[in-house]
Amino acid sequence: MARTWHRWLPAGAVVALVAGTVTLTSQAGAVDLPDRSPAEVLAMLAEHDVEAFSGTFETSAELGLPLPADIDLGAAGPDLDDAELEMPSGPPHRSPDSDNTELLDALELLTGDHTGRVFVGGPAQARLQHIDGMDERNVVVNERDVWFYDSETNEATHLFLPDPADLPEHREHTGELPAPEQLAATVVEALEPSTELTVGQHEEVAGRDAYTLNLLPRAAETLVEQVSIAVDGQTGFPLGVTVSARGQAEPALRAVYTDIDFSAPDAALFDFSPPAGASVEEEVLELPEKGVDGVRGLGIFGWGDRSGDLDMADLAPALPRLPEVLGEGWSTVVAVTGIETPDHPLLDQFTEPVESGRMLSTALLSVLLTDDGRVLAGAVTPEHLLDLAGR
Repeated sequence: MARTWHRWLPAGAVVALVAGTVTLTSQAGAVDLPDRSPAEVLAMLAEHDVEAFSGTFETSAELGLPLPADIDLGAAGPDLDDAELEMPSGPPHRSPDSDNTELLDALELLTGDHTGRVFVGGPAQARLQHIDGMDERNVVVNERDVWFYDSETNEATHLFLPDPADLPEHREHTGELPAPEQLAATVVEALEPSTELTVGQHEEVAGRDAYTLNLLPRAAETLVEQVSIAVDGQTGFPLGVTVSARGQAEPALRAVYTDIDFSAPDAALFDFSPPAGASVEEEVLELPEKGVDGVRGLGIFGWGDRSGDLDMADLAPALPRLPEVLGEGWSTVVAVTGIETPDHPLLDQFTEPVESGRMLSTALLSVLLTDDGRVLAGAVTPEHLLDLAGR
């Protein structure tokens, strides 16, 4: 399973970016929408009820990754030279016999421009097509299974999902849910201390009139200069998002629907069969048995015996190290201890030495690997991470 998820992480990243909130692009032509406050635009987002749609999207990333211009991830080894670190003009070079395909796939989505299509038929139906030249990768999600298919290699993975009847029972919500305007007011109140909210110039996105909701961080430590969300003026659907980094002219992250249709896609799009001759690997997503060793008595998500006594000290060695969250809002940093820094030549290519270890610096993210086995990461300046590590 780990290999499958790593390989399809780039596609998953696009799904998360596009399905959640996708980018802002300005087009010619007057946009005439009623004026709304930030809270009113947030309320539109909160109450939109679009469940089925299809569209074409474009993404771009200018993260300033410290990649050598001639990096060949397939040749990673002791003989890597110390080429000058700079952002290449295109995707990293792919060696035909690369042993780092998963890493290279992820880097491809973090550099340059990409195109794809997304189809959503409801809560349990979705299809993503990530297009790369003449090739494409498909992710097809249904209630009982997920297909991953790469046309370049003609390889498919078929993941069988658990029967919904076997999933843990969730407690039903009691009481009334807040109205969208109440939820929006709560969000604004929570954001105001750390974020300035404004509604910018109305824009046309994917042929639709949209509001521009801007979030400007007040924290001096963050690398984020502004986040702009395009909100459809009719449905409240999030049409776009642009994330700008401080000190960088081009957006660091951008995704945009170039066209969108709010009618239900053809149901046949969610019935996938691999092409003739494709190599198919089948996997089953298994849930832990109720009351399995070391979990009995936890009662997590409805599993296990809630009444049993449990000594958490006995479980500690088997549990993963939970990250510590430092700071809040835009200055949030996640810290993990007890991490052994891998001895790999690529580490020298992506990071630079600092006083307490090694630092990865990009336009939106800083990661510090300390000599004493800690990892600190956040959308903050490298100086802020070094300051926290020294406390």
